[in-house]
Amino acid sequence: MDLTGAQWRKSSRSGGNGGSCVEVADNLPGVVLVRDTKDRSGGTLAFAPAAWRAFVGFARQR
Repeated sequence: MDLTGAQWRKSSRSGGNGGSCVEVADNLPGVVLVRDTKDRSGGTLAFAPAAWRAFVGFARQR
C-alpha cells in the first residue's frame, strides 16, 4: 500500500504531554490509517472506513 499521500493528524483524544498519541490519516480512498506518534516507522494499522466509523462511534460512547 502506498502511504506517501497520507495526511496525518494527531487525534483530539491524544494526551498533550507528548506521550500517548495516535495519528490518523483519513484522506486516502477506501482506507483509514492509524499509527503511534512515538514510533511512526513501527507500523501502520489500516481500517475500512466503515470499520473505523464503527470503532469511533463505540469509543465515543465510553
